[in-house]
Amino acid sequence: MISRRKFFRLTFGAAASAGLYTWQVEPHWLQIVERALPIVNLPDGLVGKTLVQLSDLHVGPRVADDYVLQTFARVRALAPDVVAYTGDFTSWEPEIYAHAERIYRDLPRGRLATVGILGNHDYGPNWSHPEVAERIAAVMRSFGVEILRNEVTEVAGLQIAGLDDLWGQRFDLARGLAALDSTRASLVLSHNPDTVDLAGWENYQGWILAGHTHGGQCKPPFLPPPLLPVKNRRYTRGEFALAGERKLYISRGVGHLLEVRFNVRPEVTVFTLAAA
Repeated sequence: MISRRKFFRLTFGAAASAGLYTWQVEPHWLQIVERALPIVNLPDGLVGKTLVQLSDLHVGPRVADDYVLQTFARVRALAPDVVAYTGDFTSWEPEIYAHAERIYRDLPRGRLATVGILGNHDYGPNWSHPEVAERIAAVMRSFGVEILRNEVTEVAGLQIAGLDDLWGQRFDLARGLAALDSTRASLVLSHNPDTVDLAGWENYQGWILAGHTHGGQCKPPFLPPPLLPVKNRRYTRGEFALAGERKLYISRGVGHLLEVRFNVRPEVTVFTLAAA
């Protein structure tokens, strides 16, 4: 029979090990997720090309620079054709611009294109500082990222619409989708998954790539994540079928706000483009 002293010693040891894992191991245990991305009317020249989604890097005071740089090195080794950043490049700190410049000068780029959108944390404290977003966008553009703010760009015949952030009060769906030709291949980037439930998507059919949730960061076994920064709490991570032939993919993200993850490893997603 186990003694009370030994029981408490074992219990404390298990708790300490679990705490160390959630703090020091899983937040940096990056998973490369590989999956197909079937797109209607995809040009033949893009079939088999790769698109890498990087989301929620949160360069700043809480995410280790070495971890971000190692992530960049792993993505560069994949030699992606397109790289898409889906927001939250940074977390606010007074020296964030110099910090971002130091880290993002080594960012991975796509052979065909490198595009991105802003997230709420790119709008500074309480996501209420558009001047911060302007400077973050300028930093990213200086390193070759085409930042889309309710705009559309084209990559070898694939239309990519990038929507500005919902919480930053700059989200404009009508403007962002206005230039899309519904008869041609298209893809939408929108940081916050709640945006897919708003009115205005009626003429769009296709994929929407999002981030923002970090997958909840911590997920108890058999239970939903207790903390999710979305109104629609089914939007956790992965793929979701939506009305109107739309599909949503939510990345678990690379970084974190608090250095803790449990049962929700950080993610870089490698999509292989396919004809639908």
